[in-house]
Amino acid sequence: MTGESISSIATALVVGGGIGGMATAISLAERGVAVDLIDLDPEWRVYGAGITITGPTLRAYRRLGLLDAIKAAGAITSKTRLFRYDGTHMLDLDEPVIEEGLPATGGIMRPVLHQIMQARVRELAIPVRLGLTVDALDDREDGVAVRFSDGTSGRYDLVVGADSVFSKVRDLAFPHMGPAQPTGQGCWRISIAKPPGLDAGEFFLGHANPCGITACGPDRVYMWMLTAHEDRESYMDDEELFVTLKALLADFGGNAGWIRDNMTRADWINYRPLVAVLQPQDWFNGRIVLVGDAAHATTPHLASGAGMAVESGIVLAEELARADDVGTALRAYQDRRFDRCRDVIETSVAVGKLQLERGDPKIHAHMLEDALGRLNLPF
Repeated sequence: MTGESISSIATALVVGGGIGGMATAISLAERGVAVDLIDLDPEWRVYGAGITITGPTLRAYRRLGLLDAIKAAGAITSKTRLFRYDGTHMLDLDEPVIEEGLPATGGIMRPVLHQIMQARVRELAIPVRLGLTVDALDDREDGVAVRFSDGTSGRYDLVVGADSVFSKVRDLAFPHMGPAQPTGQGCWRISIAKPPGLDAGEFFLGHANPCGITACGPDRVYMWMLTAHEDRESYMDDEELFVTLKALLADFGGNAGWIRDNMTRADWINYRPLVAVLQPQDWFNGRIVLVGDAAHATTPHLASGAGMAVESGIVLAEELARADDVGTALRAYQDRRFDRCRDVIETSVAVGKLQLERGDPKIHAHMLEDALGRLNLPF
């Protein structure tokens, strides 16, 4: 949705064409900024299974004008149900509707979500250059001189680093920051047919390896499972991924057990170790600023990584529209985002620690419910 126009900058470069980068590019372009968007992947692809979209994340997408497209292509539900790992129902999370007409929660396949956002980028005629990153940034009083990885150069009033947890912009311009840190857990994901009768998001707790299921469309779900991570010399091949995940689900009942019994080698399965970091302030250096995982990488425990990235892109554009100068706007952006992102990251890591220690599933449930309640507050 178009907001108040921005007068403090006329041009911006967004480095990174993922969720945070596209949200930022859309928010700036809608307010009259001439935005260039670049992404390192020459085909601008995204890998992955589904993504859980909580009420606060749906609220952020509504602000981008993309809620209806997400509802049409994904799956919307009214609640999340919590079970013991054997399938015994514990409780339903309180997930109130936080705005009139806004669904409580839902899910969508990650590639479909990217396609929806990419379509909006194209509608706004934002130039997109692929297979490209930045090699040098020279921040000056009147703008940022940029040298691209293909040898070309440019100048922008603002450069936004939205280029993932492995941010090149962060490495170039923020020497006081460091890489994300392992949390001790790894995350398994499988994309599979929807279990019969599943009508809500589901969590399975009380096991060393908690898992959950999110509907992502009329007939598809993705399931995640969190395990203790062990370093190894080589990646698992497709056969090892299938056999290992099936074995990890041996103790589970309910729809998690249904997935174990019905999964096939044709289903997409992925595993990755989890990392997280809240980068220290400042998140801006002159006219260079970070959003999304480049500044606040979290784990999936609150299903809020994408939501935080979208919110940050929106808030950055809002503060640039409110302020007469860039420095004031960037500090206001940081002030609005820092504590909210810290809450998400610290709570997510604490939930992961509880899981590794096989803590009481009721404590786990209350931690989730309390954190989601805080996320319902305005951003």
